[in-house]
Amino acid sequence: MTQLEAARQGKITPQMERVAAKEGVDVEVIRQRVAEGTVVIPANLHHTNLDPCGIGQGLRTKVNANIGTSTAFPDIAEELRKLEAALEAGADAVMDLSTGGDINACRRQVLARSPAAVGTVPIYQVTVEAQKRHGSMVGFTADELFDVIEAQAADGVDFITVHCGVTLEVVERLRREGRVADIVSRGGSFLVGWMLHHGEENPLYVQFDRLLDIARRYDVTLSLGDGLRPGCLADATDRAQIQELLVLGELVDRARAAGVQAMVEGPGHVPLNQVEANILLQKRLCRGAPFYVLGPIVTDVAPGYDHITAAIGGAIAAAAGADFICYVTPSEHLGLPTVEDVREGVIAARIAGHAADLVKGVPGAWEWDRAMARARKALDWEKQIELALDPVKARRYRSGRNEAEAEACSMCGDFCAMRIVGEYLGKTMEKC
Repeated sequence: MTQLEAARQGKITPQMERVAAKEGVDVEVIRQRVAEGTVVIPANLHHTNLDPCGIGQGLRTKVNANIGTSTAFPDIAEELRKLEAALEAGADAVMDLSTGGDINACRRQVLARSPAAVGTVPIYQVTVEAQKRHGSMVGFTADELFDVIEAQAADGVDFITVHCGVTLEVVERLRREGRVADIVSRGGSFLVGWMLHHGEENPLYVQFDRLLDIARRYDVTLSLGDGLRPGCLADATDRAQIQELLVLGELVDRARAAGVQAMVEGPGHVPLNQVEANILLQKRLCRGAPFYVLGPIVTDVAPGYDHITAAIGGAIAAAAGADFICYVTPSEHLGLPTVEDVREGVIAARIAGHAADLVKGVPGAWEWDRAMARARKALDWEKQIELALDPVKARRYRSGRNEAEAEACSMCGDFCAMRIVGEYLGKTMEKC
């Protein structure tokens, strides 16, 4: 039985209880929102070491970190170090996007070591194997695609990105309208290539019931991918993107009817003044399904700093109702991220998510900031470091740029506003 089916029958699962405890929300609220589909709990029946998290309405904004091998860097050990860094930095989920080396081994080792939800994009492995088996990335059959999906589900993958909304009709609109950057989603491009090569409709769309059957048997959450997400600001919120979103909204309804949890992925590169509109449109068309955003990246001209451009967009998106942020690292658009890039990406996305949680009134968000403010007022440096979103970096800056016994910091020294006002305001109050 899936989390969605249990919730509809009025049953509270251990996963729902754990999510309620972590969020500080009544478990009946969690059950009701899972039943409605506005909250998902990615929790594959075979992911035995999972500490589940909830994604969706009224919950803390969650952060995902992408890791995985490539043909240039097939070292699994390095990806496991990235996994460790992502979890230490506070990632709520990770996606294994491996395309090089032993893909099955990498996924299984990530699952064995990750208490966080693990996602994949099965079409990546399908195309890698098709290149070896058929001599062409688009040479795979529909059966081979679904075989990989089922194998990954059987291994314990908690959620999968599937680009079911990339249909021939959507592609034709893209061709008519034109774009600056065309298609930047790898999964979307693979499926478009397959459809045009074979002259057939997207198998994930025409055999969606087959996909639902696999997802239901393992309780895999479907992350309905945005194959036509904009890859530059000039392409944001165009007709092809919105037409795909309309299809995804219909597929959300079908997934819920089948007892399968579903969330929807979103853009992409989006200018600031369109971010909120994108979130509201998705929520409306997809009936409140949890929204999983990549960024959005709000300018195209900051390679090397795209963790910042994405955090700006992510904060606005989450404040408007997005529920799940896929991190972007400083190396986005430039190369495979390092361990430190992964850490920086997670922290930047967590900052964005927390900034939004303050606006949304998520339980515990304001209390955290108030506690930090009190620690700063008291010049309690240990407490400030303890409360810091990134205590490792906070401690490094504090110890490396101040004398060991310094009460104030080296920025203000003897002219510390907190200390001066506290000292003289205290004397004034004593006289009163």
